[in-house]
Amino acid sequence: MSMESMVLVILAVFGAIIGSFLNVVILRLPQEGASIVYPGSHCPACSAPLRWYDNIPLVSYCLIGGRCRYCRTGISLQYPLVEACMAVLSAALFVRVGLAWEYLYYFVFLAGLLVIIFIDIHHQIIPDLISLPGILLGFGGSFLVTDLSWVQSGLGILCGGGVLYLVALGYYLLTRRDGMGGGDIKLLAMIGAFLGWQSLLFVIFFSSLTGSLVGIVMMIRGRSGSQTRVPFGPFLALAAISYLFFSEQISALWQLYLQRMAG
Repeated sequence: MSMESMVLVILAVFGAIIGSFLNVVILRLPQEGASIVYPGSHCPACSAPLRWYDNIPLVSYCLIGGRCRYCRTGISLQYPLVEACMAVLSAALFVRVGLAWEYLYYFVFLAGLLVIIFIDIHHQIIPDLISLPGILLGFGGSFLVTDLSWVQSGLGILCGGGVLYLVALGYYLLTRRDGMGGGDIKLLAMIGAFLGWQSLLFVIFFSSLTGSLVGIVMMIRGRSGSQTRVPFGPFLALAAISYLFFSEQISALWQLYLQRMAG
């Protein structure tokens, strides 16, 4: 095994370990007064403390058949899914930027997005404890990374938060209903902080397209009319992840489109 392959495997394992911790954050952060540190890992059903061998990312879930060792209650597939996602994202990030400061910078960003995706799906909220520190970290880190300037990051914060605020305000003035929460606005500002203002057109377009398609499918299947509530945060997060890994391809496609329009 080459050195690069070894580092890739190590970082994938590291991502899975962090993913295991993110599961705790996803479960406890929305609970008022809950700590993500204490008590230790335990079964949500019977509260039995988990041994270290029950906490091995991905492996333990398979070994115990997806059920608590003590009460045999089924364990949500979300746990290995989050661990696997973080493992893949960690490995892919190493391939994308190498083992440099950018890896740590974007690893924190991806971890925050993954937490936001699952919390917003379950609770329809985007915790300020993720997005607001994320804005500060994104802007502060822009002084250290090579592919993002502090000007791009700062404009990303202003434009990201400002664009969604205007959209939300316009929707409210037209319908007298809140169509977008403040959490989405702060999330787009966080995305702008990490990816710069130049990412926002794609992020808004892609998230709106995918969110609309999913919303239409849910309305048809649920037959609940236009009041169906679809959390927008996961679509913003997935669009940001797509841009982070495929920004060069996205830019090339955009240039090709402009050339064809001009020709």
